Amino acid sequence: MNKDISHDITGFDHIEVYGAREHNLKDINVKIPRNQLVVVTGISGSGKSSLAFDTIYAEGQRRYMESFSAYARSFIGDMERPDVDKIEGLSPVISIEQKTISRNPRSTVGTVTEIYDFLRLLFARAGDAYSFVSGKKMIRQSEDQIIEHILHHFDTHKIILLAPIIKGRKGHYRELFQQIRKMGFSKVRVDGEVADLEPKMQLDRYKTHDIEIVIDRIKVEAIDKYRLSQSIKNALIHGKGVMMVLDASGQTHHFSKHLMDPESGIAYDDPAPNTFSFNSPYGACPTCNGLGKIEKITRESVIPDPTLSISRGGIAPLGPYREIWIFKKIQAILKRNNVDLTTPINKVPEEVIDVLLYGDDVPVAVNSVKYPGTDWNTKFEGIINFLEKQSEGGTDKIQNWVKDFMIVRECPDCHGARLKPESLSFKIDGKNIAELAAMDIGKLGKWFENLEERLDDKQRRIASEVLKEIRKRINFLLEVGLNYLHLNRPLKTLSGGEAQRIRLATQIGTQLVGVLYILDEPSIGLHQRDNSRLIKALQDLRDLGNSVLVVEHDKEMMLASDYILDIGPGPGMHGGHVVAAGSPADFLQQDSLTADYLKNKISIPVPAERRKGKGKWLELTGASGNNLKNVDMKLPLGTMICVTGVSGSGKSTLIHETLFPILNQHIYHSKKDPMPHVAFHGIKNIDKVVEVDQSPIGRTPRSNPATYTGVFTEIRALFSNLQEAKIRGYKPGRFSFNVKGGRCETCEGAGLKLIEMDFLPNVHVPCETCKGRRYNRETLEVRFKGKSISDVLDMTVEQGVDFFQNQPKIYRKLKVLNEVGLGYITLGQHATTLSGGEAQRVKLSTELSKKDTGQTFYILDEPTTGLHFQDIKHLMDVLTILVDKGNTVLIIEHNLDVIKMADYIVDLGPEGGAEGGNIICTGTPEDVANNPESHTGRYLKEEL
Repeated sequence: MNKDISHDITGFDHIEVYGAREHNLKDINVKIPRNQLVVVTGISGSGKSSLAFDTIYAEGQRRYMESFSAYARSFIGDMERPDVDKIEGLSPVISIEQKTISRNPRSTVGTVTEIYDFLRLLFARAGDAYSFVSGKKMIRQSEDQIIEHILHHFDTHKIILLAPIIKGRKGHYRELFQQIRKMGFSKVRVDGEVADLEPKMQLDRYKTHDIEIVIDRIKVEAIDKYRLSQSIKNALIHGKGVMMVLDASGQTHHFSKHLMDPESGIAYDDPAPNTFSFNSPYGACPTCNGLGKIEKITRESVIPDPTLSISRGGIAPLGPYREIWIFKKIQAILKRNNVDLTTPINKVPEEVIDVLLYGDDVPVAVNSVKYPGTDWNTKFEGIINFLEKQSEGGTDKIQNWVKDFMIVRECPDCHGARLKPESLSFKIDGKNIAELAAMDIGKLGKWFENLEERLDDKQRRIASEVLKEIRKRINFLLEVGLNYLHLNRPLKTLSGGEAQRIRLATQIGTQLVGVLYILDEPSIGLHQRDNSRLIKALQDLRDLGNSVLVVEHDKEMMLASDYILDIGPGPGMHGGHVVAAGSPADFLQQDSLTADYLKNKISIPVPAERRKGKGKWLELTGASGNNLKNVDMKLPLGTMICVTGVSGSGKSTLIHETLFPILNQHIYHSKKDPMPHVAFHGIKNIDKVVEVDQSPIGRTPRSNPATYTGVFTEIRALFSNLQEAKIRGYKPGRFSFNVKGGRCETCEGAGLKLIEMDFLPNVHVPCETCKGRRYNRETLEVRFKGKSISDVLDMTVEQGVDFFQNQPKIYRKLKVLNEVGLGYITLGQHATTLSGGEAQRVKLSTELSKKDTGQTFYILDEPTTGLHFQDIKHLMDVLTILVDKGNTVLIIEHNLDVIKMADYIVDLGPEGGAEGGNIICTGTPEDVANNPESHTGRYLKEEL
């Protein structure tokens, strides 16, 4: 059926690529079947992404841009044509990559998947309002109901009808009183007192006032119904839908055409979807502006160590004692209280510390330096008040300095719910919108299951369409295995794989047909158990009538696909060819490294025996951050440890947010607080902690592997020590492309120039002065073994290892880069062109090339991202050397090839989100494999 669809839409059965030469591709021709699930695989750096993203996707994007008018294109700017002869059978392309995670704290899972938008609509149209003062249900009354109520309850009573116009605001209101007189009214009620309107009447402008117009004073009788109804109508007009009745005993009763609490008199505006948006001033909590957190300067951040005295730097922003005005001022305050600068802060009376931090109104005398013999008498504003003022109005440099003393805390008003109290007072089935956003998706799905039965008729009619949309989107998220996330979760805290799967769920929700989807390793961060769900989601996308192209290394995904394309045979210069292609059955018969691993002809061996470690342990007790359930964890030092568990089971909370900050605080005095825990022991057994994650190594083309690893500093030093450089007086700075002197000034050392064309795409062209070499002629005349500094940047790491063999400092760093499988990248390759896995390995090699202490604790987060079976083997060899020297390596990982190599496993679970957060089992891979409760164990058993 699918075949026919493809033929109807494009007339092609295949996407045909001819002469692809982008990056390292060797002029290859490829035929990819349409409307199938196709996996592109191969060793890291072999050219998979160059084919999928830089050729096929880039050409699809360019063709889309071409369809705009020349005028529109002039605003959008460039799309460079990829280096390919022609591509046929290409349909519109959508790419789902890992890099594009929003860093904005306002982007959450709910806003990206649109579920939160539908929830806002649901609450605005079908929510019940409750008063946040009395907790009573809010009522709204029509004019007739108000008249009937007054006739019934105040029969034969004398009442005053009031129209509120000012509520709790400062001002003298002289013009307002003139206006009211001109309308023909003679009395007003100001702050609870009825008064006659007089000419030039005004109030105290610095006090807050309540003002109501006295509309009518009347005795309630059925005969006077006409007058009563006219006066009520009048009161509602002037009070903008709100009025009050003052009875003979002096009590006020509130009435409103809007939502109103009859007890306290507070009224809400009619709800709209933006009432529930934390990104809109109509809904956001005013204290934290809808972020749920505030940055606060606290006493702890200003006085980190109360055992120090002020003169020894006990007040962190001031530092140790210097002969400056502020210390003299503090000295005068302390003297007044019989304390001095050398007293430890914890011995200084509490009220004195309050004055130092928050100031007071008593002037303090300080001797003038300029005019000896005179005193300056000024008030002391307090250190925290001063810092807060600077954080709002200081220069950028000062604001950054103040940031060091700020600690992020939960907002004291909304307690992290992000919304105003009014917005949180609308409920459906007893829950407000923030409570729903804090549930994990699995629970939320259950809550929505039979919601109609718990709604009344009117709500049911209004909500039916919205509920369909919400359920549909929740189901897509459940399909891709994200049941443990909640809608409030900020996008920037998700792993690359999670963010990608959210976008995949959103795409499945759009139900497009005839599109080519290109995905970049969607299985990252997914446990084997959830893999089948992801594969099913991709197959559903294909069955709708789309072509799906996945760059992937996962065994299960390859075998479940319709067609496999293997690019290789080696990385970088040694890759760029099609090694094998065909359906999984045909592919396994062909001769390629990937096929050999899939057939288990080659495999990563299980170590003969597991290391027992040094007999020393790190012990964490009572960890309870996020979803952790009072977890106790023991880690043997001197071993390779794997932390495993299904997605969302609490691995990141336990390691990145609890263990790493504890170690970091102890060893490097970092400011970041760990998540709640009871105790931690064994810290004296390690002296260095290193965390390697997947964030990019640089955001600009000026950043490259040579500058990041620090090897470029050594290379520049080497060049500046050459005879020729010394004669010319060149220092290491001469060989930097980031500062004036040795660089080409036309392109400022970038090697490329951006040419902006008005009606054609912008193009990066090599600089016409230096021809892309980054340096000026004089600098390039200095040569080492016949190579200039620019030639060195164009070398691959592999060539560099041979070239610098006799330069130990340089050789050590390059050798490690080569060992982690990055021999194919050039030293000057722009950081922006490195994949997540490559960036992580550059960081890893930087750490590995430093001298290890034998007591270092390494933390790696899914280091196998973007790695082929062969690369994993290389990586594990490097890590094994580290552990053999006595260091400890802790890896958070789902890849079974890594898990089976570990000496010790900590398995969390059993599920994700609220159902997770327990340690299921610990021990060697064999122990875990024999545990029936562990999901990891089940898959590990097959591997072992």
